[in-house]
Amino acid sequence: MPARTAYHGSLGDLFARHAGTSPYNAAVDRPAMIELAGPVAGLTVLDVGCGAGHHAAELGARGARMIGFDGSETLLGHARRRLGDAAELHLHDAEEPLHFLPDGSVDGVLCALVYHHVSRRRELLAELRRVLRPGGWLLVSTSHPAGDWQHFGDSYFSEDWVDLPLGDSGESIHYQRMTLEVFLGELLGAGFALERLVEPRPVDPALERLRRAPSFVAVRMVRP
Repeated sequence: MPARTAYHGSLGDLFARHAGTSPYNAAVDRPAMIELAGPVAGLTVLDVGCGAGHHAAELGARGARMIGFDGSETLLGHARRRLGDAAELHLHDAEEPLHFLPDGSVDGVLCALVYHHVSRRRELLAELRRVLRPGGWLLVSTSHPAGDWQHFGDSYFSEDWVDLPLGDSGESIHYQRMTLEVFLGELLGAGFALERLVEPRPVDPALERLRRAPSFVAVRMVRP
């Protein structure tokens, strides 16, 4: 059965193109996550829901040994073409245990704009804590609760699953809204410590409209 949290077929192809050029990805989320990672040379980093491999390519170019997985064969095809043999890639559902990784086997975990798609988040966080070495870091970015409230309306405290259209493509992405309290509460409750929180904004003045309202929130957590 295809992974429910992944982008398959035409949606996967669209997202691969979108992630490469969209200002939300290329100018807001990805620069923030790379900056939060800091120096990575010599580190083993797991990319959760690696998509078309854009984050893995940047971290690999900075000297990280990259391991990535995604539930979409479509997106993994794009990642393999982008990364070649520079990363170890797995077809795997984020809702399932990470059976291919032993305890304490990675130095860092990156989970970029994936968390809000996952329904079994408590189980995923337990697995990420298991595979991280003590002192290792976890980076998570997700849809900003205030941005969702502005877009979808209703209550800020809504935890509804919603569908966000991708322009006029006819495709949409499905994810769960959550408050900042829920987002941080889940991470802290899983045994991680908060090191830093950012609300990413583009530095390009041509993207001023993306500086006026939040799109994402990103955190750097540490496994004690």
